[in-house]
Amino acid sequence: MPTTPPATLLHRVTPGAWTALAWCLSTLYSFVVQIRWPGEQLQPWGEKSHRIEPFAMSFGEQAMLLLAAALTVGACLLLTRQALVSTTLLVLGALVLTNGPLHTTSIAPQQYLPVCVALCFAAATEARRTSLCCAGLALAGLLGYVGTRLALGFRVGTSIEAVVLMMVVVAWVVGSSRRQEREHTEQMRSRVAEQAVTAERLRIARELHDMVAHSIGVVAIQAGAARRVIETQPEGARRALGVIEETSRETLAGLRRMLGALHDAESVGAGRPLAGLGDVDRLVENVRDAGLRVDVEWRGERRPLPPEVDLSAFRIIQESVTNVVKHSRTRQCRVSVEFRPGDLSVVVVDSGSGTGRGEGTGYGIAGMRDRVKLLNGDFTAGPRPEGGYRVTARLPVLMEV
Repeated sequence: MPTTPPATLLHRVTPGAWTALAWCLSTLYSFVVQIRWPGEQLQPWGEKSHRIEPFAMSFGEQAMLLLAAALTVGACLLLTRQALVSTTLLVLGALVLTNGPLHTTSIAPQQYLPVCVALCFAAATEARRTSLCCAGLALAGLLGYVGTRLALGFRVGTSIEAVVLMMVVVAWVVGSSRRQEREHTEQMRSRVAEQAVTAERLRIARELHDMVAHSIGVVAIQAGAARRVIETQPEGARRALGVIEETSRETLAGLRRMLGALHDAESVGAGRPLAGLGDVDRLVENVRDAGLRVDVEWRGERRPLPPEVDLSAFRIIQESVTNVVKHSRTRQCRVSVEFRPGDLSVVVVDSGSGTGRGEGTGYGIAGMRDRVKLLNGDFTAGPRPEGGYRVTARLPVLMEV
């Protein structure tokens, strides 16, 4: 029974959870780097107040930290439903941290990391217009902060803000690329599904043609024979009607099996297998009653065949014999089936003089050629120089190692 592969960690954790994790780690890092560790001479990320004590904040600083955390929680809860609101809250949270407990002269990259994570998810899942608006909000928060400090005459870490700007752009590009990749995959999956449906329709059409055309041909011949002799040879007419009845029942059973297979892919209907070379003898008996003698020659050691090869070989013989009955105006044909290492050869020859079975007429020849092509085999059909018609097919058969 097919199973669905387990989701990766990236898909098991929600976008809001990833954003919350990014905020926790980035905030913790922002406080930890304020500590001057042994051997360090300068504070990281430029000039900072030496009076900052990360683990001994004032009441106001603690309130600002709690406000930033609340904004982040709200943003994480709304990320998958309101991406624009979520991005706005995250940008406000970064600005609160910058102007509150951190007292930095620039928005450090780690402070904008949650914004970039949320932006990446928004670009990957939302419409392009929405993701562009989210990117605009992230850039507006960054540029607004820089512009305000410059207007007030404060210092700005321009090089640091350039890094943050690049982070925003990269986050949007990565998310947008992921969305385009997903859309392309969905389009390819849809196209493959459409091609599979078309191929299945063609296969069903070939099956219906091969099965029904043969039976209708036999019924038509037997009905004509019964009509001609019904008054002079009642026994012969009775036999012809018996053949019509049997052929009709077999065709109806075949249609039911096919409909059952369409409703249930794991069943071929009523527990009966699909047709194969084992049904050639029954085919010969049916056409014999229609006035055609079929001589079957088996060559090589008979062995089990793959279902698709077995079915195609039988359909080729069935269609060829049906064409002989309908077109050749002869009462005899020869069928040769040869089992060879690596392939199966089917040859049907008659010595009739009928016409109208050349290339491109009807669906019979085209259907046989399609069957052989799908199995990567070789197929030829055409008149013989000495008279009559010849159909040959070579079907590859993989040998068991």
